[in-house]
Amino acid sequence: MHVEVRKNEEVVIVDMTGRLVGGIGDEILRNVVNELLAEDWKKILLNLSGVTAIDSAGIGELVASLKTASHLGASLRILNLNERVRTALHLGRLLPLFEVYGDEKAAVQSFLAA
Repeated sequence: MHVEVRKNEEVVIVDMTGRLVGGIGDEILRNVVNELLAEDWKKILLNLSGVTAIDSAGIGELVASLKTASHLGASLRILNLNERVRTALHLGRLLPLFEVYGDEKAAVQSFLAA
């Protein structure tokens, strides 16, 4: 799992590539989100366009990150789900928990409009 963090106005965008699976992918996601929350970022956008695989640990960490962000008064949204990740979230009946966007500009605007 490779992660790059960039900023667009008040929104921090986390570009993720590779496998979001148990072992290292889920730990990287947890560490990145916790670090951003510790730095008091309140608008976090996870760009999953480069995620090639996800398992139950990765899905669990997405849900845990959403809960942690919400608990700390932050918003966490998802950008660019590929079909494999979308299907996994759908089958787990977790897709409705997340605000999902297919366009980065629209996703950033959704944070700024809130």
